Amino acid sequence: MKNKASKIVAISALSLGAVLTNFGLSSTVSAAEYKSNLIVEFSPSNELVKPVDPTDPTKTLGDGEGPIDPTDPSGPNPGTEGPLSIDYASSLDFGTQKITSTDQVYNAVAQKFGDGSSRGDGPNYVQVTDNRGLETGWSLSVKQQGQFLTADNEELTGAELVFSNGVVNTASISPKPSAVKNSFSLTPDGNGTAVNIMAAKNGEGAGTYVLAFGDNSSGGKSISLKVPGKATKYAKKYSTSLLWRLQDVPAPGGE
Repeated sequence: MKNKASKIVAISALSLGAVLTNFGLSSTVSAAEYKSNLIVEFSPSNELVKPVDPTDPTKTLGDGEGPIDPTDPSGPNPGTEGPLSIDYASSLDFGTQKITSTDQVYNAVAQKFGDGSSRGDGPNYVQVTDNRGLETGWSLSVKQQGQFLTADNEELTGAELVFSNGVVNTASISPKPSAVKNSFSLTPDGNGTAVNIMAAKNGEGAGTYVLAFGDNSSGGKSISLKVPGKATKYAKKYSTSLLWRLQDVPAPGGE
């Protein structure tokens, strides 16, 4: 039995030697090692960023799927240029209302999307992107540019805009902005007073972020217009505008 085992070992050794010889290798193996390098580099992007789905920012909205501007049939304004950009902000429609002498609260219509979109109505929202590649923070503010007026400069005295149910959504793994106003109102006196509504400190806010007012079910009741009953109301259309401003000023508290 021992002799048989010895023969098997000898045959195996001879077989291995034959295999190595057939491959042109010596039975005494030597090895060489060589290291190659790999690199990738990124630069700030100046390309316009399309609006994303406000409740699921992993979904970019393609042609015919994007948000609709209820005040402009030709479509919403394009986003701002540059690596730190405002990509979209909802325009607001408070509908056609009956004239009354009692205090009223009117809700902005939920955000609607193009015919090519499979989603239903969603929350009104503002979307910003930081593609600077720095993660040094930023701040977003909004102000109402004067009170609601008719084309004849007749004022809707005492009307107040109120935003609520604000929530930040993102697909980015960079930390969300830590300073967020979930609810706020705007003062339209004069040219309006800017309100800081979302800010990222150093180490936050790289990528695309949505501040949505409500969700798919509450989007139609998260922005309201309060109108006093005592205000004179003409049977005309009233309008004003919001100015959104994004600055490379971080929220306090970063390292």
